[in-house]
Amino acid sequence: MQPLLLHFDDETCAGALAHAAGLGAATIERHRFPDGELRLRLPPALPSRVVLYRSLHQPNEKLVELLIVARAARELGARELVLVAPYLAYMRQDMAFRPGEAVSQRIVGAFLGELFDAVITVDPHLHRISRLSEAVSARLAIAASAAPRIGAFLAEHGNDWLLLGPDAESAQWVAQAAAAGGFEHAVCTKARHGDREVSIDLPDLPLRGRRVAIVDDIASTGRTVAQAASLARAAGASEVVVAVTHALFAGDALAHLQSAGVSQVWSTDSVPHASNRIALAPLLAQTLAELSLL
Repeated sequence: MQPLLLHFDDETCAGALAHAAGLGAATIERHRFPDGELRLRLPPALPSRVVLYRSLHQPNEKLVELLIVARAARELGARELVLVAPYLAYMRQDMAFRPGEAVSQRIVGAFLGELFDAVITVDPHLHRISRLSEAVSARLAIAASAAPRIGAFLAEHGNDWLLLGPDAESAQWVAQAAAAGGFEHAVCTKARHGDREVSIDLPDLPLRGRRVAIVDDIASTGRTVAQAASLARAAGASEVVVAVTHALFAGDALAHLQSAGVSQVWSTDSVPHASNRIALAPLLAQTLAELSLL
């Protein structure tokens, strides 16, 4: 039997990945009991290789789903399980900042490594490690990057962008996006004073009259990106847009960006959002093919 792509009914991009990868697809049936517990139903006979598509924004219940699905899939004939999680949660907490704090990255990474033979994600939010395999103990732990696709998308909307990273951590994504689109790029410096309080300094280069695209891997509260946008506008940028891989945008983040002078927000479809413009299915299908997982 050919490999099969399994997904839940709320994963709107799973069909695009199945088409791009040439995989058959099946939906996992889900029933919620009155007490909140889940009953999940998979196809009764599975091929030896199964690809499970599950993006892990709003992750807590989804991690329970993964546990049930992975164990059930093994019982139903799957010998190799591949998790495709375009957004991978719990990568931020990579050390204990106070005694007794759980290091979520290490714990969730080990959990996924026990369930899956391979884990594929896009632009995970890694701080103090350089490779996903240092956090996720699966046989294969692969982090693809959407940055080149973001750069190509920006190139479709003009050839005069200055790509700006809001902090040093964004440098890798900004550089890749700039290379893909043939753009000039620079990075701001940032000091963080809490979950929602940051200060930003622009790079030392003229912005007056420039079209600026702020590029990053993730936007959650939007405060860092908004401050960079506000400073760019104050420095004379003619337009400021935001292009990110993961559009989490909690609370009033979008309104905050708009009030900072951002004219457009563009994101990949790793997390469903009104700003989604850049499809990840071709990138994910290519990654599966390169790893001989199709």
